[in-house]
Amino acid sequence: MFLIHTFAALIMKRIIYSSAAGLLSFCVNAQVGIGTPSPKSTLDVNGKTTLRKELRVGGTSDQAGNAGLNGQVLVSQGEGLPPVWKSLNVSFMEEGQYKLINSYLSSDQTGITNLSGGIAADNVYINNVGDLLTDTSKGVWSKIGGLENNFIIKNGRNRLTYQFQTGIEMKAPAANTSQSVTFTCGVFRNGRLVAVRPDKVVSNNNTEKAGIQDYIFTLNYTEQNVPIGNQKLEVACRKINSTHLNSQFTIGRNVSDTNTVSNAFTLESVMKIDVIEYVTYKSN
Repeated sequence: MFLIHTFAALIMKRIIYSSAAGLLSFCVNAQVGIGTPSPKSTLDVNGKTTLRKELRVGGTSDQAGNAGLNGQVLVSQGEGLPPVWKSLNVSFMEEGQYKLINSYLSSDQTGITNLSGGIAADNVYINNVGDLLTDTSKGVWSKIGGLENNFIIKNGRNRLTYQFQTGIEMKAPAANTSQSVTFTCGVFRNGRLVAVRPDKVVSNNNTEKAGIQDYIFTLNYTEQNVPIGNQKLEVACRKINSTHLNSQFTIGRNVSDTNTVSNAFTLESVMKIDVIEYVTYKSN
């Protein structure tokens, strides 16, 4: 009787062990679905996930995975490979800050040559924001064609920063006389003036350079809260006044290719536009 009970107990233990082993094998190889009856991977979550502590990757059965460093992001390496933590060289956008969205850089070596000797100045000294580029009563403007830029504003809270620089050159009719040209350059957005700066170049009896005088002109300006939509930026200049009608005068290039003082490269025009927008996030 004792042997029968012992044999029966031994059989039950083996059945339980075999069942447990089979269940363990099933759990190891099964796919678990949360929110889905047909999981497509080892763990398939169909729904929102709340992560209360660190996310670790690359671990083994004997060692916890890597939680990464502060500020790192998880980057995929493609199918079949584990993701890795990577450091970025750009800061994250945080709500309530202004961040650089795009920069546009253009250059031009053609410049403006139609304001040179024999061309009368327009004698318009004052401009206002909103003046039309095509309104000759506000001055006779000449565009620097290579500096035109087109872009889109997507956020009404923004700042547009303009940085324009060009070389100016004039040549007095006589090398031993002092002559000057007063001029101005401006930035036009969608055909209307948004930034302007007048200046003057003077030849001070410049006999050593055959009456040629070079000058660097710079205009920096920030426009705020530009309307959402397509924007067209143009740069134009004009001659306000000249002490001598026959003074040669160019913007963004040399007055003559035969002189040895400068060339189109050294006097080229450059325009940089930074589009900075206010960071906001929409909640679900």
